[in-house]
Amino acid sequence: MNEYKPCPKCEATGGKVMSFTWWGGLVGPKILTHVKCPSCGAQYNGKTGKDNTTGIIIYSITVMLLVGIFLIIAIAAVITLMTMG
Repeated sequence: MNEYKPCPKCEATGGKVMSFTWWGGLVGPKILTHVKCPSCGAQYNGKTGKDNTTGIIIYSITVMLLVGIFLIIAIAAVITLMTMG
């Protein structure tokens, strides 16, 4: 029994979870259950059988915001240390 929905484009079963993507690295595909159809190569959400574009956009924006906040905090810490010395 296949644990993922059939491909929304060709209805083939046997989708495989992608281990790495340009947008999500190693973590994003696992969070979104991003699978690739072995027949036609379409990529989709294995749980819902639908396109992952909205999830990818939300994931990417969230990661960018977290990285931006981290950078702001790091830069503020460096500036504080430089002005104290």
